[in-house]
Amino acid sequence: MGSYDHGNALAEVLTWLPNDGSTKLSLIDPWRDTLFNEQEAEVALKEIPDLLQRCSDPRHAAAVQDLEQLLRACSRTPGSYLWFMSD
Repeated sequence: MGSYDHGNALAEVLTWLPNDGSTKLSLIDPWRDTLFNEQEAEVALKEIPDLLQRCSDPRHAAAVQDLEQLLRACSRTPGSYLWFMSD
């Protein structure tokens, strides 16, 4: 499973998060690869509703909804990882 259509929109959304590591999603670095295991994905999944509420642009909402699906799939699969690849 993968997502390749929302990279720029997701990168924009991630800039809305505090840059202090206070949320799991804020650890995703659009310029470097980031890896979440299933436990980290489960924590990040809880942050999606708040982020989705902040989306007024349909591109941003689509990116966050896609991220939610990927986080959910990872969190439900023991031993899995979600890999965020930069350019």
